[in-house]
Formats: sequence, structure tokens, C-alpha cells
Amino acid sequence: MNATPQAITSRDNPLLKRLRLLAHDSTAYRKHGQVWLEGDHLCRALLARGRRPVTAVFTESFWLQAPHDLRDAADHVVTVPDALMAGISGLECPAGVGFVWALPEARAVQTGVATVVLDRLQDAGNVGSILRSAGAFGFHQVLALKGTAALWSPKVVRAGMGAHFGLRLVEGVTPSDVEALDVPLIVTSSHRGNWLHEARLPWPCAWVLGHEGQGVNAALEAFAAYAVRIAQPGGEESLNVAAAAAICLHASGAQQGLSGKSAHPQTL
Repeated sequence: MNATPQAITSRDNPLLKRLRLLAHDSTAYRKHGQVWLEGDHLCRALLARGRRPVTAVFTESFWLQAPHDLRDAADHVVTVPDALMAGISGLECPAGVGFVWALPEARAVQTGVATVVLDRLQDAGNVGSILRSAGAFGFHQVLALKGTAALWSPKVVRAGMGAHFGLRLVEGVTPSDVEALDVPLIVTSSHRGNWLHEARLPWPCAWVLGHEGQGVNAALEAFAAYAVRIAQPGGEESLNVAAAAAICLHASGAQQGLSGKSAHPQTL
């Protein structure tokens, strides 16, 4: 049975003020404990993981044609004029639906599991892309050191395309937390280490991906059990970190014979 929507028509409504913050402020989620998920793809990705939003927001025009699974997704449902949704939206073309989801409580680092470590990566698109690769290739924990783009910021969430909901995400970790993972650490290098395509990779392991310009910091490099480099027969000086991450994480997954039988691996 569909929830009866609450019609909101004032841009000064407290909910809409909060949504504008969540949609445009990269760290507002830390204060409010919520994230704004805009558009059909992200909303359905949340539902596919068995999660339930606290609020579903529809434009007046989309509500009239909205599918039942979206209409029934939350106990609290609101409709807003299309123009007000456009004022909230962080998209070039505002969507007809968005969810407010309460973030899980802060998680501790889990040891002994396949992990991706983000060391001061600053580009939101890179971070979101790496989260997608992590989820696709069997790495269900992602750790972010201080200086890394906020993992639940609007740009990272959009770039992640729903990967967030299947990952154990831990922000603000320290090099000592990484050292304590109790799995071999692997770093990439453009000038040293074994060629990735020839390397036998440990499992589970932790891939450490460094700052776009400066690379992995010295403290983490000192902890690394392996360094590998990616063959580039085309002769380019370096790869974008998100591209390098996809290659490396796929190599680990392929060596483990991951078949992709489960479209939604269990969240740790």
C-alpha cells in the first residue's frame, strides 16, 4: 500500500533546506548522518541492497507516474514542485526522485580482509570510480586516510554509481591502522617492482593507492610487502589512478577466479 505523500511547496521548508546542504556540501553528511541519493539509478541501487530510505522525495510530475517500488520505498514520502527539486538538485538535469538515507554508524577497521586503501586521493571522480572497481573485483572494505575526498560527498556518491552500499567504508584512518590490517600491502610504482601481469598476488591483500600527484606516502610504502608496476607498451608516462586501480584490482580478482556469480556480495 502506497504511503500518502506530504506535499511541500515552500523552499524554506526545513527538509528542503537540509536537502540543499546534503546535495551541495561535501561534508554535510558528517553533521547530519544522512546522505542524499538523487535519481532512479542510485535509489534502486540502495533498494537492491535491501536498504530502506528514511524519506523519499518526488517531483509532483514524476509522482503521478512513479513505479510502485519507488512509491513504497519509504514510510515518509513527500512531493515537491519540479522547480523546487531543481533548486535542490546537484545534477545538470534534475531527477524526479531522490532518497534520504541514514548512514550506518561509523565502522572500525576490519583486519584480515581484502581491502583498498586510499591515501589522500583528492579527485571525487577518481575516488568514486575506485569504489566501483573495489566492489566489482571482490574488495569489500575501503579505508580512506585523512586528506582523501569525503567518501559520502555528493560527487563521490554519484561517481560510485551505487557501489557504496556494498562496501565497508572507513574514513580518517591512520598509517598505523593500515599496518595493522594483517594482510600483505601492495603498492604500485612506475619504476620498480614486478610487472603486474607476471606477479603472483597474495589474497587477501590490501592495495594502497596514493595521491594523484605525490603517490603513496613514505610511511605506507615502508609497510608494503610488494611493489608492482603496470606494463605500458604505448609509452605513456603514467596512468590515471582510477584506471591503474581498475587494472590492479581486476588482476587480484582474476587470480582468485572470481566469477561474478553474486551480483550483490554480502556487506561486511
